[in-house]
Amino acid sequence: MAVVGKARAMRQISRHRRPQGPSTRGQPIRFWGRHAVLAALANPERTVKRIWGTREALGQLDLPPVIPISYAEVTDLARLVARDAPHQGLVIEIDPLEDIYLGDLLQQEVDADSKRPLVVLDQVTDPHNIGAVLRSAAAFDAAAIITQDRHSPPESGVIARSASGALEIVPWIRVVNLSRALEEIAEAQYWRIGLMGDTDTTLGSTLDGSKVALVLGSEGDGMRHNVMEHCDVLAKLPISPRMESLNISNAAAVALYAVATAGK
Repeated sequence: MAVVGKARAMRQISRHRRPQGPSTRGQPIRFWGRHAVLAALANPERTVKRIWGTREALGQLDLPPVIPISYAEVTDLARLVARDAPHQGLVIEIDPLEDIYLGDLLQQEVDADSKRPLVVLDQVTDPHNIGAVLRSAAAFDAAAIITQDRHSPPESGVIARSASGALEIVPWIRVVNLSRALEEIAEAQYWRIGLMGDTDTTLGSTLDGSKVALVLGSEGDGMRHNVMEHCDVLAKLPISPRMESLNISNAAAVALYAVATAGK
């Protein structure tokens, strides 16, 4: 794909507060494991409904008196979570976070004159991968991850566990149409880089200090054609020919590192 010209007239970023997909509000979810639970408790945007734990695990926490607490044995906790989930003696029931709107996030980044990258995921459905990408996004100070609601999993304990607390730190924006979201991202002056292996252009050669949106597709099907068409350039990570590709979460981590260190 040919590189599209970068010069764009900055247009008013859309702030129309439309629903970005079916809301999961009102459907409590359970997180488990020390990192996920402590991060949720520390997030003022979370509504905590109940916490279960062993006396030892709960004794290490300074919990506000308004949260209902239930002491439980390890075997009882195992019945509250996914099979073989490493709960570490703590389980929490919470409401999902409120929807975040893309236009609001972009306007916030523009107002702050920020160059933090965005991570756009196309058809990445594995909750472990979503969690791992969130963790890398937090590590490299990404502004948000963006997914299409129809092709991504809901918030869950598996994602929270894999994210190791990052689900509470990095905004996760769900959109109805990923192509339209990429158009809105372009209006905010982001250079949209689609990562794939079938190109001669390396990621490093596309980084020139512009604000970046990294677009990654699923391991199986990759990016859809229409999503590719909404990228300014397609680039690859310069991995050894002995390995065909990287796991999506590893690719995101390497790409975010490249963006963070470009020009340094």
